Amino acid sequence: MKPAILVTRAIFPEVLTKLEQYFEVESNQDDIIFSPTELAARLKGKVGTLATASARINTELLQQVPGLKMIASMAVGYDNIDVPACTAHGVMASNTPEVLNETTADFGWALLMATARRVTESEHWLRAGHWTKWRYDSFLGADVHGATLGIIGMGRIGQAIARRSMGFDMKVVYHNRSRLSAEQEAYANNALYVSKEELLQQADHVVLVLPYSVASHHTIAAAELAMMKPGATLVNLARGGIVDDQALIAALREHRIAAAGLDVFENEPKFHPDFLGLSNVVLTPHIASASEATRRAMANRAADNLIAGLTEGKPRDWLNPPA
Repeated sequence: MKPAILVTRAIFPEVLTKLEQYFEVESNQDDIIFSPTELAARLKGKVGTLATASARINTELLQQVPGLKMIASMAVGYDNIDVPACTAHGVMASNTPEVLNETTADFGWALLMATARRVTESEHWLRAGHWTKWRYDSFLGADVHGATLGIIGMGRIGQAIARRSMGFDMKVVYHNRSRLSAEQEAYANNALYVSKEELLQQADHVVLVLPYSVASHHTIAAAELAMMKPGATLVNLARGGIVDDQALIAALREHRIAAAGLDVFENEPKFHPDFLGLSNVVLTPHIASASEATRRAMANRAADNLIAGLTEGKPRDWLNPPA
């Protein structure tokens, strides 16, 4: 009899077919988001799970499913997984790095351009029937070419965003937990390492691409927003919670910064309703990696990790090898 696994959310049918070659698969093609109690109940008797960020994996859950051996997350970020708790319970954990870097960087630029050039705001105005004539001062935005780009979080995605700035003749400053090598800085459009404070003061456009953790919670809050230029824009591609959404709403409402582009929010998919009343914010529903090719690659990478972990004891993208 094949070992049993749970796929916690809807997924491409061919990925289920791949998994069914190795496992008895309980799938969730109705895409119900399980409560913690229901997730624990469904994981009982399972040796592994292919999960997404909606599944919270913590000590309380792991204590209820002693037979669980592997969690394969279909994401690069893993703030929903208590990795030390997994290690303590002998549970392997994996993520899906690398496959979404370029697509996410593409979307970062889409969001940056839409925010700087007021694309969403002007489209809504046009659709509402307000466009009756051309004016010299209609929807004046900020130039991207020749501007200073500030990137907080200079991992693979941050570096991919920086490389794209070469075509816009931008100066790049960045802040990271550790400085890149000279070779990496050169490849990332000669990016200059600065303090967070210097970055916020210098940058015309700030892009957030850092992982979420207790240490990075509210990396951008009221004090940081006050350091930014009045004409600056802020783009968050990373995780909700890195920005204090209430403080950002206040800054946007009072035009202390020009605009923001947000793909992630605190408490998503719920988010602060006051964002909807602001014209100077571009809002998207956590879709930075959402090209078909990339989402298929993420799903297959997660499935391959689960197969390798449960058949060979060594997933490719192992987050906690001591487990």
